[in-house]
Amino acid sequence: MKRLLYTVLILFITAQTGLTDDKNSAKKILAGKLDAAIAVLQKKNMDKQEKDRQIIKIVTPIFDFPFMAKLSLGRKYWPGLSKEQKQKFTDLFIKRLEASYLEKLSLYNDETIVYKTPVQSGRKVEIPTEVISKDKLISMTYKLYKSKHNWKIYDMEIEGISIIVTYRSQFDQILEKGTFDDLLLKLEAPENK
Repeated sequence: MKRLLYTVLILFITAQTGLTDDKNSAKKILAGKLDAAIAVLQKKNMDKQEKDRQIIKIVTPIFDFPFMAKLSLGRKYWPGLSKEQKQKFTDLFIKRLEASYLEKLSLYNDETIVYKTPVQSGRKVEIPTEVISKDKLISMTYKLYKSKHNWKIYDMEIEGISIIVTYRSQFDQILEKGTFDDLLLKLEAPENK
């Protein structure tokens, strides 16, 4: 009996250590990507298009854009789409997310990013961060899950508001009054890029 209890205790401690390593590895990957993107933004001798291209190349591997597209439509609409509709929507959604992310990053002006203690629940980790500037503080939480190969962002909260929930609400409004093609036209519109 003692041997069994001892084995269970060792397994529990090992599992807890693994969770700590997991959430810390997620935090390290996120910080590395964000720090690299900010380093590109700080380059004075590079034009905006080249900065944008390099930043997208840096951050794309950590985002699960296709999964985010699926989440933004939710179970209400995603299952009813054809394979071609899913692909078209995903492509347009990715362009929108990239443009939005670049726009937010371009506002960076020597702010400091503080990475708070990550919180893990199974294969998911939430990493709270604070962007601190001279006159304000913006709270952001990056939500990641453990894929087969690495950690992937599937949502972000800015001041407590989920971007996936926000998009889903916008898309629901369009789809309740119109068609899926109406949604695609809205995503293709220049003001949404």
